[in-house]
Amino acid sequence: MPKTGPKLRLRVEFDGEHTLGPGKVRLIELVDERGSISAAAREMGMSYRHAWELLDDVNRCFGGRVLETETGGRAGGGASVTDFGRSLVTRFHAIRDKAIDALADDLRALEDLRKKKR
Repeated sequence: MPKTGPKLRLRVEFDGEHTLGPGKVRLIELVDERGSISAAAREMGMSYRHAWELLDDVNRCFGGRVLETETGGRAGGGASVTDFGRSLVTRFHAIRDKAIDALADDLRALEDLRKKKR
């Protein structure tokens, strides 16, 4: 896939302590798709513990539950994303899309400046 110019990556900080960005949002999406924190973590190349810490940070930041979990065992456990978690993902994507739209001209101008220097 050819590069099409600069990309904008958005990360929102809360109280200098918590963040919400594309990594955490993707992790939530993968848990929703796979029904498992372990499977989502594997797909992202991280440990289960790290994935759990990221999701716990989101819970602490917003004071809501992003996931509902079931303890493993013979039948296996699992995780599902709550309505709150889905609304968080939807809102993050809306913010990101608005930022990209608002800054599109500036991003193109930066790319033009970069090309002129070559």
